[in-house]
Order: sequence, then structure tokens, then C-alpha cells
Amino acid sequence: MSDTPRDLGAPPAEGQRIQHNNVVYTTVREGHAYILVPEDSTKPGQVQQVFYNPIQQFNRDLTVLAIRAYGKERLQQKQSRMGRNADKKRKRKEQAQAGRPAKSPKLEEGRGAEADTEMKDAVEQPAEQPTEQPESELANPAGEAAEANGTEATPANETPQTAGNGDAASRKPVPFTILDALSASGLRALRYAHEVPFATKITANDILQTAADAIERNAIHNGVRDKINISVDDAMAHMYTVVVDELRRAVTRKPVPNTKYDVIDLDPYGSAAPFLDAAVQAVRDDGGLLCITCTDSGVWASNGYPEKCYSLYGGVPVKGWYSHEVGIRLILHAIEASAARYGLAMEPLLSLSVDFYCRVFVRIRRSPITVKFQGGKNMVVYSCGQGCGAWKTQLLMRNKAAPNKKGNGLFYKHGFAQAPTVPQNCEHCGSKMQLAGPMYAGRIHNNDFIKAVLAETEEAPADVYGTKERIRGVLHTALEEYLPSPEEQAAAEEGKQLPPEAQLAAIDPYPFYFLPPQVSGIIHCSSPPEDALRGALIGMGYRVTRSHIKAGSMKTDAPWSVIWHVFREWIRQRAPIKEENIKPGSVAYRLLGLGKHKAEKAAEAGEEKMETPAEGEAQEDAEPKDKSQDKPQELPPVVFDEKLGKYKQSQKLLRYQMNPRENWGPMTRAKGR
Repeated sequence: MSDTPRDLGAPPAEGQRIQHNNVVYTTVREGHAYILVPEDSTKPGQVQQVFYNPIQQFNRDLTVLAIRAYGKERLQQKQSRMGRNADKKRKRKEQAQAGRPAKSPKLEEGRGAEADTEMKDAVEQPAEQPTEQPESELANPAGEAAEANGTEATPANETPQTAGNGDAASRKPVPFTILDALSASGLRALRYAHEVPFATKITANDILQTAADAIERNAIHNGVRDKINISVDDAMAHMYTVVVDELRRAVTRKPVPNTKYDVIDLDPYGSAAPFLDAAVQAVRDDGGLLCITCTDSGVWASNGYPEKCYSLYGGVPVKGWYSHEVGIRLILHAIEASAARYGLAMEPLLSLSVDFYCRVFVRIRRSPITVKFQGGKNMVVYSCGQGCGAWKTQLLMRNKAAPNKKGNGLFYKHGFAQAPTVPQNCEHCGSKMQLAGPMYAGRIHNNDFIKAVLAETEEAPADVYGTKERIRGVLHTALEEYLPSPEEQAAAEEGKQLPPEAQLAAIDPYPFYFLPPQVSGIIHCSSPPEDALRGALIGMGYRVTRSHIKAGSMKTDAPWSVIWHVFREWIRQRAPIKEENIKPGSVAYRLLGLGKHKAEKAAEAGEEKMETPAEGEAQEDAEPKDKSQDKPQELPPVVFDEKLGKYKQSQKLLRYQMNPRENWGPMTRAKGR
């Protein structure tokens, strides 16, 4: 390729030199997008004009695939809704022609039916199949009327999505809008314009004019300037403007289009917490998608700044190896609390802690019924952070099921939870328990959504999505994290699903993972092989899987008493330790029961010296007292069966990232931002 710089309008290519306004740029390719990086941007004393972070390509690749999977389902729902609206319009027209007055839908359905509809909408349902209608019945006037009322009632066909009367040139595309709220160089907006074919408008917003200039240069060079709307504004101000426009439309009842976004992407440098209130209102409340990144893991996944975590996310972090999963739940709690103020419900679709940041995808729906369950789907955690690391959870409220008056279903009462549920000291090692939370207690993933994103990943070309293999591995691992509750398992065995109300009340009964090497370090023994430890727990009747957050992690439905029992058996059977090396009174000393063993040995020695009671004396004093009620329930034998515990996988997956180079992590904030 020639080193002579070319014009901004030249066809883009990787490594190309472009000259514009006396500045020479080099193109960097990611996905189908090309961004222009000034050649003098790294010289001392020069202001950084563009910010490109290759470390987050995984984030961007995943987001594109997630939006594609989400958008296809959403467009099907819009088409189905349009079909229903066309049916209703045709029926009203037929009734008018027959001279019969059209019945009001509200009078026909009644308040009870409306409540049932809201309950069904609150629980995720499979995408409805589009209703086939003659083309004449999918006329554009009906779509225009629906659009005037703030709804898209145009059908969603193959991309680009179009609907209307007449030839293809006169048809209007079904609106699907995306906001890149903190756009910087505009790379995300460029990729959405190229790789989300059904997106009709992408707004790239940044508070700096220099960033807006960079976005415009990149959009022109990529040939997508007509598809990208550039906004120079504070992200919160921009989103609140959308909210105000919607409120004005609702108050004045003017027939103007709904300006809320189908998708909002928040990727700030640091915490996304300041933007949450505006984002939950600016995204569409009929199932809009929020894509949120938080890179301040030093706040939500460590014990160094609990006051900062509380001020940003409304909860306190935990001290423990599972702190990153706690961080995910703290962020979800903050999103849910922001949404609930406005009668909006949050549904987590995919929640990941990767590298140095957290990335969550959540769906927002207007559903006051779902909001009522929120107190019973948030929890506090009692953590033995200074001792053995065990935890215990406690819900903030109770969602208690009761039969309805007709006896053919359930309704839920929302009341207070009992407290406290644990003593001040850890039942396993005696250390002081610490309090963390409140945090989200429900499922952090939606398996159907993960499968849809996986399907997109399999079809994605590897030369475009450079992190495809890692995305596949992480998604498969997230899918495997699911451990059904006893109620869910019983329903699955009968081939059924939980009732909609029960689904709204469902929580994640096994929210955190543990790390065998960390547990082994507490009791000063060698760590058992992963397969052997899994085999032992499975052999005892428990389920074990892994977490996407950390290699070697384990999630299980076994209680901590069983986990410690297995590790004590590991020491007894396979990895003996020198008791004299364990400091008396330490956590390991108490967990291994060394002091108790010595006392029992002394007691046994004293009993041997006791004389046999004379015949005729009261035997109740001589015979040992039955303490069966005081002893814990006997556990089945522990067998470290590596064959039983071996993961059975048909394909090799890249589940956990290996740092590709030194100093892999967040880059310095771009100057001037």
C-alpha cells in the first residue's frame, strides 16, 4: 500500500493513511468499522484527540452480538403487535359496516383481564410468531396512526425492516434506535451502523466537541454519516431531554413519535451509577435494552472503599473471593432501584464480570406488579470475611404465596422478613460475621437470551469478531451456572414451568462460588484436584458447576457444613497435615476441631479409668447419655472420585482470558475528558 495519505472519502482499509485538515491519520480496524487515529497523538505535549482501547474489543464484540439477538426478537414482537392491531381495526370496521357499535376493548376484557395481561407480560415469554396478514391490511395509514401514538406498528421483515403500502421505495423502515451515550471516538456507533442492519438511527453522544469532530470524521470515512446522529451534550442531559419530550407528548397528547431509545449503551470510564436514573427513563419501557459497563471494580469488588460503593450503588461490598459476583449483584440492585421509582421492572439478561470491569444487559418494562416483588428479591449477606469465608444470605422482605379466593391459582403477599438469621459469630470457625448489601438476589442471567446470543456468535465470522472464541466460552460457562431451585427442578421433572407469579418471586438460591485453593489455604493443606472435589460432592448427592468469573471456581448447592466436612476428609484421607504446625486458637485450628479432638481424647482416657458400676446400681449414671439430638446429622461417606467429577464437554472452549501482554488492564483516561 502506498504511504501517500489519501482523502477522507477514500474507501477505508486497515493501516491506511488519511489526510484531513492538514492532519494525517492512520486507520485502525475493529469489526467492520475503521477509526482514524492521529499519527502525532502519542507525542509529548500533544492533546489526545481520540481514544481507542483495544482491551475492550471483547466488550464491543459481545455487545454487537447481544443487540443483534435482542433486536431480532424485538422486531418479531413489533410485527406481532402490528398484526393484532390490524385484526382489531378490521373487526371494528366490519362491525361499523354491519351497523353494530364497536365494543371498547377495556369493557370486553375487564380489569381482571388487564391484571392477568400485565402479569403475563411481566414474566418473560417466548417471542410470538408474526400474525400473517394480507399486505392490504398492513397498510401504512395504520402504522402512521400507531407511530403517532408512540408505538411502532409496522411489520419487521428481513433487514432492513420495512412496512407500508405501494412499492418498496415508499415503505418506511420499522424504527430501531440505539444511543451510544458516551461515544468518544464513535467506535461503538460505527460498529452498530455497520453490523446491526435493522438499526434505523444510531445517536453518538459526547460532551466534548473534539470527540464529536472525531465521530464525524470516522462516520464520513466509513460511509455511514447518514445513519449516525451526532450529539454534543452531557449524557444525562441528553437522556433527560428524551424523557421530557416523552412527558410533554403524554401531557399534550400531540401525535408525535416516541423518541425513547430501543437500546442505550453506557460505557463510561469508571462507574455508570450517575447515568442510571436517566437511562432507565430514556429507554423504551416496553422491553428496551440497557447495556451497562462499570470499570470501577476497585469499588464494587473490594473491601477498600465500602463508603464509596454505598454512595454509588446503594450497597456495601463483601470481603471474600466471591466479591466480583457480589459486585454484579450490587450493580443490578442499583439499576433495579433506579427503575422501580418509576414503576419500571428490570430483568437481567446477561451479567458478566470480565477482566477489570462488569458488563450487564438488562431489559426494562413498565410493570408495577413486578416492582412489588422487588423487596423479596434483594438480600443482605452475612460474610465470615475475617475467618473461613463462609456466607449466609437473608432476604429483605418475604414474597409469600397464598391461594386466591377462587382456589385456582396463587397470589402473593409482600411482608417483612425474619431477622437475624445468623448469630454474630460464624458457626464454622467462630469469627465475627460482617454485613454486606443490599444486593440483587434473583437470577443474573436469562438462559434463553444467552442461547440467542450464542446462535449469533456461531454465525459470526471470526475475521470480523476477533474475540469470538472467548465469547463462545464465556457464554457457555454462564449458561452452565444455572442451578435450579428445588421448586424449579420439580417442575422441570414434570415437564412444566413455574406459574407466572412464582417466576416473579423466584430467587437464585445458590448465588456465590468458592475457590478450592483459597479454602485449602485457610486450613493449610494442599488443594484437592478439581475433578476429585467435584466427584466427592456429586457422590454425596449435590450438584456442582463453575462460575464464569474465575477459573477453578465452583458453585454448588452443598451447604458450607458439607464443604468443610469434605475438606476435613481430604486431609484425613489424602493430605495429612502436622497438627503441631497449626497455631492453637487460629481459624484453621477451630475448623479442624483440633482443640475438640484433644478434649475428647482426654475424656476417653478418663472414662477408661472409671470402675464398672456395681450390680444393682442405677445404670443411667454409668451409661453414656444419649446425645443424638445434639449431634449433627450424619453425612454419607466422602469418596474423591475423579472420574465422577470430570466435566463432560464435547468441545474445547476458551472460558477464561489469559492476558495477551504485560500490563493488561484499563488504559489511562483520554486527556481532556
